[in-house]
Amino acid sequence: MFFQIIDILGTIAFAISGVLVALNKRMDPFGVLIIAFVTAVGGGTLRDVMIGVEPVSWMRNMTYVYVIIGTTIFTIILRKKINYLRTSLFLFDTIGIGLYTVVGIETGLVAGLHPIICIALGTMTACFGGVIRDILCNEIPVIFRKEVYATACILGGLTYFLLRKFMADTNLIFVIAIIVVIVIRLIAVKFKISLPSLYKKEVE
Repeated sequence: MFFQIIDILGTIAFAISGVLVALNKRMDPFGVLIIAFVTAVGGGTLRDVMIGVEPVSWMRNMTYVYVIIGTTIFTIILRKKINYLRTSLFLFDTIGIGLYTVVGIETGLVAGLHPIICIALGTMTACFGGVIRDILCNEIPVIFRKEVYATACILGGLTYFLLRKFMADTNLIFVIAIIVVIVIRLIAVKFKISLPSLYKKEVE
């Protein structure tokens, strides 16, 4: 039950971030809904396809569809109240990757996969909805920039498996791993911590 709540909260967070990006691009209502949808379920769809889940999870449970549609309508109606686009987008995107990292890891565990593969699935679930969103909106995906994004998911995943060795309360492990992802992302942005660049600055 707790795991399902996390999954729904992640869907809501990513749907909101998708709506905010689409509104910033001044898309029509249909475009806004499509961007919200692919942001919310894109990573999970790719994950399910890779581990052979047929049909993918959101097609078997209409709750996801209703939640995304409801969240899209709600966000559009209240867009003026949450219209600090840059801050709001960052916040909901960060919450989303924290929640979906755990969802992806747990899905991998249920499928009987190795912890390393589970962390990869968690990172993919968390990041690739945003990748699809950014590509459709003609932006360079955050995961491909220097920002600490996928790295936060990986560290959250490592924390998850480390805690499993010392704690029995699965729900508490979920919460701590989610918080780790969110906090690492927040700290990285706050203090401008980024991955090293492969490219030297050109001398003018």
